[in-house]
Amino acid sequence: MALFNFGKKKAEEKKTPACACSCGCSAGEAESITNDCCPDLKEGEIRCIKVLGSGCKSCHEQFEYAKQAVNDMGLSVEVEYITDMRKVMEYGVMSMPALVVNEKVVAMGKVLKAADVAALLHKLGF
Repeated sequence: MALFNFGKKKAEEKKTPACACSCGCSAGEAESITNDCCPDLKEGEIRCIKVLGSGCKSCHEQFEYAKQAVNDMGLSVEVEYITDMRKVMEYGVMSMPALVVNEKVVAMGKVLKAADVAALLHKLGF
């Protein structure tokens, strides 16, 4: 049995899982997303809209549809397009494109047309 190291007991080592951000912290100690656009957010107010993507055609389409929806609704909010994978992973998004409103992921994994984005914003109370 020593051939496959069965029967030999090794001191068990506790391994902490590595974090997704590669900063060296353990997964339980990973920092939360900094809320840079919404520090004094009022109820029913949109401060920031972000489209998270990898730069593919679907992600570009989602970005354009989100900008169109903001313009159609008459909002004075700039839509930001984020392709940096480190920042995308901070939001916990695993399928793209993703739509983030006021630092909260509201949709991911599918392209929403402009009317769908506007309907989603209305449903969320904006």
